[in-house]
Amino acid sequence: QVQLEESGGTLVQAGESLRLSCIASGFTFNFLALGWFRQAPGKEREFVAGVSANGGRTYGTNSVQGRFIVSRDNAENTVSLQMNSLKPEDTAVYYCAARQWSTSRSAGEYANWGQGTQVTVSS
Repeated sequence: QVQLEESGGTLVQAGESLRLSCIASGFTFNFLALGWFRQAPGKEREFVAGVSANGGRTYGTNSVQGRFIVSRDNAENTVSLQMNSLKPEDTAVYYCAARQWSTSRSAGEYANWGQGTQVTVSS
């Protein structure tokens, strides 16, 4: 089973930037598609961004696509989420998830999840 561990979440001011990282183990990293999801209390889990095994990027919304960048480093078995121009609405627990080959916007399509990292954006 793939093991995932996120890091980088913290408290930031609106307008600032933050970079989240996720390291994967237990599987051949090059075969994985990796996604970032976020979930605020009382709300559904939301797709943020993902990167396929061949490097293709997918973003959840137009707002996220313009501010966030997802990338992977196969040499280090990591996927990162660079978040710029953060807004209070971005406050959530951010999760890293993995499946084989292709990204999906549906959380149910991912079988492997990290524990999450809290991102809080103050106004």
